[in-house]
Amino acid sequence: MTDFPSNSIVTLEPLIEAVQEGVLAAGWQLSGLQKTTSHQFEGRWDGESTRSAYLFFHLDAGPQDVSIDVYLDETSRGLMGNMALVVDLLELQDLGRMQTSLGLLGELSEASLPEGHRTPVSLRLRLREAGDDPGAAEAQVRFKLQLPRATIGAGHVAIVELAQATVQAFERLLEAEALRAIMPPVG
Repeated sequence: MTDFPSNSIVTLEPLIEAVQEGVLAAGWQLSGLQKTTSHQFEGRWDGESTRSAYLFFHLDAGPQDVSIDVYLDETSRGLMGNMALVVDLLELQDLGRMQTSLGLLGELSEASLPEGHRTPVSLRLRLREAGDDPGAAEAQVRFKLQLPRATIGAGHVAIVELAQATVQAFERLLEAEALRAIMPPVG
């Protein structure tokens, strides 16, 4: 007898299938899937191994600088993961004040993503070469939703429904005029 409900997801592959089903049902296409197994940890993870999966999705008709990236992880402590809407933004010099931009992105996320979940937002900056003008740094935002252990434990249908609802929320984000104003022009 196990401690898990009969419909609980306890391994990586069924979690991959459920998330993928939910995202595909929302109309996005799978761009790629990568699985890894990691061994030889030190410190607090000594003797552990993890299995991870990265799923990448795109829209056939839509902005090309937008994707959904999913990270799923199976460890001895259980399953975990997150879904992220990844959007390229204007160069740093065109974004304006960072605090204002990050605040705007946080407000957009809070207004769009499903309530009751952890929804971190990260803003990444990258110079193509170390000596480049910092104003020309590429910017990218990741709107994330962390998959709750309770939802994973609730099983396949719960994950499919959350994945689909999250994609629909991501699509609402993409329609927001405030986000479009800081995205590169199409074309």
